[in-house]
Amino acid sequence: MTPELSAKMEEYARLLLRRNEVMNLTGAATVGEIMSRHILDSLAVGRFLPRGGRVVDVGSGAGFPGLPLAAAMPDTEFVLLDAREKRVAFLEEARDALGLINVRCVFGRAEELALLPEWREAFDAAVSRAVARLNTLSELCVPLVKPGGVFVAMKAADCAEEAAEAAFALRKLGAPEFSVESYEADGVGYAAVVAKKSEMTPEGFPRRFSKIKKNPLQE
Repeated sequence: MTPELSAKMEEYARLLLRRNEVMNLTGAATVGEIMSRHILDSLAVGRFLPRGGRVVDVGSGAGFPGLPLAAAMPDTEFVLLDAREKRVAFLEEARDALGLINVRCVFGRAEELALLPEWREAFDAAVSRAVARLNTLSELCVPLVKPGGVFVAMKAADCAEEAAEAAFALRKLGAPEFSVESYEADGVGYAAVVAKKSEMTPEGFPRRFSKIKKNPLQE
């Protein structure tokens, strides 16, 4: 991490802690914890994302991984999407405080936006962290990615079973080829499920969230 990026991330962490006093944004209690548990993990997945295109962070929450990645990848456009309006307001405040001109913050639901022409298959990549189980998350994210793009789901190191469970959903949605990539951040092991989208998502997907949650795609 460059000194400039490190300074920005510390500023972001301090802002997050201040806002966390009135909002439920993170369980971390110090700048060091935020850097170790959230920011370094977020930055580590940049290696799986294309440079220079458009990336959507689905369920961005407090901004992970989208804000750190946007700070580290200024040539790439990031859309931070969240279904909670107060969190989107925080994301906008953090974006402006860090001077990130490559970030757009949007209040909305992925499964609804993906049905709109301007959102459907409009991104080079989708990334998500700590949002849902992979077979559910895939239906929220893959329809947003254009064929030739990639979906990156940040998971715990022992996610092989979860990834195998989601194989049918990924195949059905147009991303049949995926791998589980292990990586470390501050000495802790993680994994990213990296799915390459090769086909258009069939009409009818994504479904309403109630249906996705009740009946995740499975064989």
